[in-house]
Amino acid sequence: MNLFSDQIDLHSETTAWRRYLHQNPELGYRLEKTAQFVAEKLASFGINHIETGIAETGIVALIEGRGGEGPTIGLRADMDALPIHEASNKPWSSAIPGKMHACGHDGHTAMLLGAAKHLSRTRNFKGAVALIFQPAEEEGLGGKKMVEAGVMERFGISQVFGLHCDPSLEIGTFATRYGALFAGLYEFDIMILGTGGHASEPHKCVDPIVVASQIVLGLQTIVSRAIDPLDSLVVTVTSFHAGEGYNTIPDRVALKGTVRTASEKLGASAGQRIRDCVEAITRGFGGNYEFAYRSLEPVTFNHQAETELAIKAATDLVTSASVSDNYPLSMGSEDFSYMSAVRPGSYMMIGNGLTPTWHNSAFDFNDEALPYGIAYWVKLVERALAA
Repeated sequence: MNLFSDQIDLHSETTAWRRYLHQNPELGYRLEKTAQFVAEKLASFGINHIETGIAETGIVALIEGRGGEGPTIGLRADMDALPIHEASNKPWSSAIPGKMHACGHDGHTAMLLGAAKHLSRTRNFKGAVALIFQPAEEEGLGGKKMVEAGVMERFGISQVFGLHCDPSLEIGTFATRYGALFAGLYEFDIMILGTGGHASEPHKCVDPIVVASQIVLGLQTIVSRAIDPLDSLVVTVTSFHAGEGYNTIPDRVALKGTVRTASEKLGASAGQRIRDCVEAITRGFGGNYEFAYRSLEPVTFNHQAETELAIKAATDLVTSASVSDNYPLSMGSEDFSYMSAVRPGSYMMIGNGLTPTWHNSAFDFNDEALPYGIAYWVKLVERALAA
């Protein structure tokens, strides 16, 4: 498939870029080498308007079309890696122990760079394209910080789009859905306060381990018995930290966990139900508790017009049979949600081939997906900003 007759080497170029990024993963906001690499590539394409240091290591580059005045749309790629030791055994495996690109962000960055190179040469559109290279998607809410830094206002962005690889989809396929695509994310902390003592005298104690164990079991009934089975909600306890000794009952137990739902109202309701469960069980055993509940990421919502546009752009590249508008609602979360909460937008999934899943130590972005992602971005721009 000859996507770019004027750039025969684009696929091999972007493959080299992607593998360099894969070998040099960085975490969170500490993306100094990654950001420098991206900024230098953008400058080498002849892009003059490049702003760095946004939300610490984020970058926004502006490409103006030759078609006259028009709106500005944003294309977003995430750049950060994960704290995982790689086990893919690829020649381009991570050179940094304990860090790897296990979610495809190296590929996302390379695809947007490839599109930037092509668009900066052709400029076959009106208005402008803002290329958003974002730090800290995995744990640091970089999307939120980019929005708080005012990128939408500063660059006049009217619509925003995202693209993410999917290891359950074949190469050359795309998938998305209208409305909620990824769940909103909430976190909770529970501290059970009991009365410690000797393990041989539990009757003289309020054992927080027993209380916390009952709470873990009790929380399972929120989804199974308190929520409409047609609604989507996940409540998961992910950390249970208690005492250290064999012969000592501790005086406290710390629990942590997450809630995920496609409904902001349900997310708030789940927080209250968790508190009610914790209070009832703890008081029943004669103990006390501390509770904290916070919203981290809103629901990633695909707007109607932008999603139609994204589907049409993908269909320009592959047959309609290879583009689905029925991607299953995911209980994962995405901080692109902060961008599409302030500007209408859409998020598309692109096939990575049937590979190990995200966040797995054997995962690797499939370089065969690069030309499809680059071409998708180009088609999307040319459709959204038709000259």
